[in-house]
This record gives sequence, C-alpha cells and structure tokens, in this order.
Amino acid sequence: MKHLLNLLAAVALLVWGTHMVRTGILRVFGANLRQILGRSTRNRFLAALSGVGVTALVQSSTATSLIVSSFVGQGLVTLPLALAVMLGADIGTSLMAVVFSFDLSWLSPLCIFVGVVLFISRPDTNAGRFGRILIGLGLMLMALKLVSASTQVLTQSPAVKALLDTLGTDLLLEISVGAALAVVSYSSLAVVLLTATLVSTSVIPSDVALGLVLGANLGSGLLAVITTARSAIEVRQVPLGNLLFKALGVALAAPFIGLWLRHARPYLGDPATVVVMFHLAFNLLTALVFIGWTQVIARWVQKLLPRTQPGSARARQHHLDPSALATPSLAISCAAREALHQADVVETMLRGMLDVIRNDDLRLAEDLRKMDDAVDALYSSIKYYLTKISHEALDENESRRWTDIISFTINMEQVGDIIERILIDIEDKKIKPQRQFSVAGMAEIVELHERLRDNLRLSMSVFLHGNVRDAQKLLEEKARFRDLERAYASTHLGRLSANTLQSQETSSLHIDLISDMKRINSHICSIAYPILDSAGALAPNRLRPPAAFNETL
Repeated sequence: MKHLLNLLAAVALLVWGTHMVRTGILRVFGANLRQILGRSTRNRFLAALSGVGVTALVQSSTATSLIVSSFVGQGLVTLPLALAVMLGADIGTSLMAVVFSFDLSWLSPLCIFVGVVLFISRPDTNAGRFGRILIGLGLMLMALKLVSASTQVLTQSPAVKALLDTLGTDLLLEISVGAALAVVSYSSLAVVLLTATLVSTSVIPSDVALGLVLGANLGSGLLAVITTARSAIEVRQVPLGNLLFKALGVALAAPFIGLWLRHARPYLGDPATVVVMFHLAFNLLTALVFIGWTQVIARWVQKLLPRTQPGSARARQHHLDPSALATPSLAISCAAREALHQADVVETMLRGMLDVIRNDDLRLAEDLRKMDDAVDALYSSIKYYLTKISHEALDENESRRWTDIISFTINMEQVGDIIERILIDIEDKKIKPQRQFSVAGMAEIVELHERLRDNLRLSMSVFLHGNVRDAQKLLEEKARFRDLERAYASTHLGRLSANTLQSQETSSLHIDLISDMKRINSHICSIAYPILDSAGALAPNRLRPPAAFNETL
C-alpha cells in the first residue's frame, strides 16, 4: 500500500509540475505567444510552425487550442488555419516528451533551488514567475525519477502483474485507458512521460505502452472539447476539428503498432525512447497527412457545429469564454470585448432617447427601458468573470487593465440607469400630459444629446486603445459640456421670465433633463481618468494654490 501511495504521489507531482510550467509560461509570455500565433497564420505551413514553437514552450497542446479557439471566436483567424496551428501544436508537445525522456534528474535540484530563490525574492515580477517555471521543471524531473523508483517495487506484486496483463489483451482498452488518464491529469505530456517511465522499468510491455500513447493523444483532443463545451460555437469548432484529426490519426496508426516495434525498436534500443519517438512520429505523420485536409475538416466541423443564424435570438456572440480563464491575458481581452458590447447597448439606449423625446413614442421608451436590464446583466456577468481571474497571474499592465474594465462597466451601468430614469420622466411629464418643449429648448437638448453621443464614442475609443491624447480631449469635452449646461440652464430661465408657455409647462423636466445629461457625460468622461493617471498627466487636485487664491480677494 505504501509503494502504491508513493507512485500516486509521484504521478500527482508530475502532473502538478507540468501545470506549473504551463501556467508560468502563459503568465510571463502569454501576450507575446498570442501575438506570435496571430501573426503567423498567413498560410497553413507557417501556422503549423507557430503551433510547434508555442506548444513547445507551453508544454500543452490544450492550452494552445484554447488560445487559437479564442482567435477564431473573435474572427481573427479562419478555422482551417486554426486547425493547421493545432497540427503543429501536437508536434510541439511531442518534442517536449522527447526532451524529458533523457536522464535530466541532475537538473532537478538546480531548477528547484534557483526557482524558489527567484519566486520568493521577487514574487510579483516576471523574474518571480520565471522562478515558478523553474520550480515546475524541477518537480517534473524529480517526479519522473520517483515514478521509476516506485514502479520497480510494484512490479513484484502478483496483483499488479495480473492487472497489467489485462491491458495487453485489448488495444481498444489500452487506447481508452490512455485517453482517460490524459483527461483526468489534464496533460497528455504527463501521461506519455509516465508511460515511457513504466516501459523503461518493464512494468508494461512496449505494445501496451504504444496503445496508451495513442490513447493519450486522443485524450488531449477530447480534453479540449470538454474544456470549451460551454463556449461559443466558433470557439468550440477548433477543438472538435483537432479531435477529428486525432481520431483519424489513431485509426490509421493503430494497425501499425507491431510494424513500428519490429522495424524501429532495433535502431532505437531503449524502450522509453521507442515510446517517445513513436509519439513524435505519430504526430509528425498526422500533420503531414492532414495538413492538406484542413479545409475539408473545417467543412465537416461547420456541419457538425453550424453557426447560429444572424437573425436568431442567440446570434449575439458572447465573449466571456470560460476556457480563456486559464490564460489571464486572454481572459482580460475577452472581458474588454464584452464591456464594449455593453457600451454598444448603452449607445443604442442613448440614441433612442432622443427619438422618444421628439416623437413621444411610448412603445420605444418601454423597449429602451428593458434594455437597461441587459446592461445590468452584462455588468454583473463581466464583474463575475473578472473575479475568477487570478490576480497573482496578472502582471502590472494586466492588473491596470483589469481595473479599467471594472471602472468602464460600472460607468456604463450607471449611464444606463440614468437613461432609464430620464425615459420614465419623459413619459410622466411630457408624453402623458401631452406637453412639448419650446423650439429653443428642443434645440438645446438636441445639441447636448449630440455631444453626449460623440463623447460616448470617444470614450469607447479611449477604453479600447488607451490613447492619452484622446483621454485629454475627453476631459476637455467634459469641461465644455459643463459650461454649456450652465449656459442653457440660464437661457431657459430667461425664457421663463419672458412668460413662454411651453417653457413654463416643461420647466421642471427641461432642467432635470439637462442636469441628467451632464451626469451622463461625467460618467462617460471619467473613463479618461485611469488612462491619464497611469500616464502621469493628472494634477494632484484641482484647487488653486492658496497664495493665488488670496491675490484674487
């Protein structure tokens, strides 16, 4: 029992080390990896090469699949090119299996020591995150050594021998067990390395090991499908296409396991090398055979998972992809895109508000007020999504962006609430009593409304691009709007003094309306503050110095 627990602990340590390396690399190089993938998809061969490089670093084709799937969901990469990336990704993880098959146990103490020093001394920097990567590598190397030691003792047990003998009688069972292990461990690399260790210690025969390797490849494809099961259709298409590639590859390779053992084993010698080289050869040949089939597989996938028709109720793409949470930089981008959609809904409400004022359209007013529920729901979902992103995984820029998104969504939610209250006032104080604004008063409302729409669009640009000059312009517009609101309040009072009937009937509504529009503008323009603050363009406060103030008295 003790030796079994030692083996299970060693396997768990191997899986945890793989996880630490994957998450550490994504935290340090996540944004750069996304740029590499995004720029290397001009043709299928470049796309495959980028998949090899990125996955060799990340040590997880599943992580690469999630990144590429998000690109397809955002319309940045076509599905056939994304599938080509995944063919390369499988080669990348195979190369890492070959590297780890060598005896690198002497590196384990060095990696752990240096990694712990970096991680403890500089935990919130890229150096600290790189230390996390070194710790993960050290744990993987240590785990492989522990697995080898534990299995040597367990092989002497008659019960273990009988259990392993059952695997050797059914190739389909071997593939199924390998797939299940890959899904449970969240890493096909860990399963392949474990299999290579088991065969090197004669725990399992070579033919069983190759069946488990095929299953591990199939399991990694199935794992990506499971991970993205609740994502948008476009996001789910890439893992499904990759799973089809793997299933076809396993079906073609399974009959040739005996042929590989007969012809390759004499040249490769070491059983562990036979296993990892079979893993590499399988993925290389799968990529070579199917690189020209990406268009065909893409069509199959699109038939199996058709996109929602534009006119349907579910046509709107939701950007809060749960599978992206494993990659913080990617999750931040998803939240930002959803926040922009929230702003689009607010803009629709703002645009429709003027139509309600002009045309006394009660039905449109009701529809617009219902849209505020959508704005509130978007705010809640974005906020909840952001809370699931680990702050430890964010660098300084990503943490600032996290705060900017929260601030933006809060302001948009409050703008939606103000518009809803304005619509209720218009219904109660203008439409139902059948009152009208004066010509001059209506002209003032229209001008303020146009400025609001322009400022809202400018604020969306500031949020998206973080341009300091645009942020400064937005704050300048805030001051102009404030001065204009004061001027129009004064001219309205002048019309009241002239006993203008329409101005008297709508006086309360007019004053409240331009005041609420100023509040809306304040929320819109406050989006500029985080951008200007991070650029050091804000003064500590707006009060004049005491000496200058005394001179004016």
